[in-house]
Amino acid sequence: MAQEVTIRGTSEIAKIRHPLGVLGLSLITLGIYGIFWWYFINREMNELGGTYNDDYLENSPGMATLAATVGALIIIPPFVTLWRTCKRIERSQERAIGSNNFSPLLAFILAFIPLVNLAVAPLMQSNLNQVWERQ
Repeated sequence: MAQEVTIRGTSEIAKIRHPLGVLGLSLITLGIYGIFWWYFINREMNELGGTYNDDYLENSPGMATLAATVGALIIIPPFVTLWRTCKRIERSQERAIGSNNFSPLLAFILAFIPLVNLAVAPLMQSNLNQVWERQ
C-alpha cells in the first residue's frame, strides 16, 4: 500500500507509490489504473505548485488526463501531456529538493521504444517519490 504524506503548506495528501506497483497495476487493470495514476500525480504536483506559487507546476489534472486518453484520437495531445508532466516532475524536484536527477527528454524518448516504454511510469513515479520523501 502507498504511504501517504502531507504536501507541505497544504492539507492535501501525496502518495509515495512503489514504482513497480504502478506498472503492475496498470498492466493488470489493462491501463485503467494508469489513467487514475496520471490524474493523481498531476493533482499532487498542482498542489505542490500552489505552495511554491509556481505557475508551471499548477495545472489542470483533468485536462492532462483527458489529453492522455481521449486526446489520443487527435494524436498530438498525449505527447504534449507526457512532455509537460515530465517537465513538472523535473520542476517539482528542483523546488522540493533543490536539484533534480530526472531527464524529461530521456523519459520522453523512452516512451517511444517498444517494451522499454514500460519503464517510463516507474521512472516518473520513482522521481516523484523523491519529491514527497524530501519535501
